[in-house]
Amino acid sequence: MSTASAVLSNKQIERSASHTATIYLKEAKYEFLKYLRLRVYTVSVITFPLMFYVLFGLVLMAKERIAGVGVPTYLIATYGTFGIMGASLFGTASGLASDRGLGWLQVKRASPMPPFAYFAAKIILSMIFSAIVVALLFVLGFCFGNVRMPVGQVLGLLGILVAGSLPFSAMGLALGYFVGPNSAPSAINLIYLPLSFCSGLWIPYMFLPNMMQKIALALPPYHLAQLALGIAGAGRHQSALVHWEVLLAFTLICLGVARIGFQKDQGELYG
Repeated sequence: MSTASAVLSNKQIERSASHTATIYLKEAKYEFLKYLRLRVYTVSVITFPLMFYVLFGLVLMAKERIAGVGVPTYLIATYGTFGIMGASLFGTASGLASDRGLGWLQVKRASPMPPFAYFAAKIILSMIFSAIVVALLFVLGFCFGNVRMPVGQVLGLLGILVAGSLPFSAMGLALGYFVGPNSAPSAINLIYLPLSFCSGLWIPYMFLPNMMQKIALALPPYHLAQLALGIAGAGRHQSALVHWEVLLAFTLICLGVARIGFQKDQGELYG
């Protein structure tokens, strides 16, 4: 089995660009449908940030202002960052760890499917659910929080947050190769929740203790949130280039770790 898989995975298969694109799109489509039917994923990923937003942005602090904007507007950026982190990490890390445990990756490698279609589908899935979370936050904000933004600002904020799912999808791929299928959700939560809190996503950055503010500067969610807050008119007037550089460096590091895990898995399978 392993020999046949190795031969098939290494065999050069010629296909047109349109055929390749169709395979990628179908893989992404079925990945999306799979997770859409997985209620544990869809309910937790979508409702968790919405629940926090309703509680703090629409009920407890709806009339307050932070950094010159209303709290409902401010929290769309921070809870949007929180939401896309959850969608990306659970969509990639948990799914990859589960597929590895079930042996599904071996089946994929033995098939003529392009090897990176599987990973592209995971990333596209994360981006779609990230867009859904952010769009629902906007709906709540506009309908119940008196949020008012020009269309260009809304699209800019949506685009920043959806693009921000890429670094955390890369992080999820890295985690997925080094955690087991049963321990993946716990491992993700142990990273995801403290990272969110320390980055100023739950409590605004300026209200964090001084030591935690210094820690936040080294954390990717802080930099994505600041980019989003800059679009919303509540940023700290730092260079956007610095934020993008940190996120890019973080993405490349995570992809490097994921590649090590990928090669390790192949070595165990074909070695």
